[in-house]
Amino acid sequence: MNAEARKWYEASANQGNLYAMIQLGRSEKNLCQFSNDCDPTLKRPIDWLNLAQNLAKPKAEQGDAEAMFIMYQLTIDQDWLEKSANAGHAIAQYWMAVGEQEGNGKFLLPWKRSESIAMWLKASSERGYPKAMMAYVAVLYKEGDMEGVRHWLEEAAKTGEQNAVSTYGAYLTHTPDKVGYPLDLVKGYALVSLLKELDGGGSVRDYLEVKLPEIEAKMTPEQISQANEFAKKWKLTHPPLSFFPEKLSH
Repeated sequence: MNAEARKWYEASANQGNLYAMIQLGRSEKNLCQFSNDCDPTLKRPIDWLNLAQNLAKPKAEQGDAEAMFIMYQLTIDQDWLEKSANAGHAIAQYWMAVGEQEGNGKFLLPWKRSESIAMWLKASSERGYPKAMMAYVAVLYKEGDMEGVRHWLEEAAKTGEQNAVSTYGAYLTHTPDKVGYPLDLVKGYALVSLLKELDGGGSVRDYLEVKLPEIEAKMTPEQISQANEFAKKWKLTHPPLSFFPEKLSH
């Protein structure tokens, strides 16, 4: 939290945004205390958290799935997370799966835990949450369901999830061929090349330096030109690449 971030969070919170209230409430330091110029009208972090809870709780008690998830964020009460997931909140469903993978919940039989994890990931995926789609892809791959893998990897790529776009593109070009997509060098190269627009953080640049020449070696100049045009059209009809950071840390 810094002064500029606080200004925008407060502007959002003052319009009723609960996520902004929680971010302000979770700031460890009240910045004005360092400069001894605290405006007495400014809310303290605890005030923002109390306000968020006062606004969210009535909605949650009326069955609002997102409000239930916010109540979970405010209280870390697992019951609110489960209620939100059962009410259809995609991110809550994803975190139910993550929690069960980490040992939450009681299951008499080991495979019942696995079934429950897959159920939550499938439900979240069907509601469009990209992180759940990628986690579900991993479950389906382990189960040997290649048809399911192909479907959900493509769906995740359509959302702009950067890892899905990269993986889908690589599999289309058979570099490697791991899930049985028909070879499509033009589309695959186009998708992988979109990663050049990321800021190069992490291992993206190193990955592209190896992957793009590997695919190009299979292509004609005409195919590369077609791929560049395909990439332009994809950008116009799909969301931008994203790591899909959450509004609130878990």
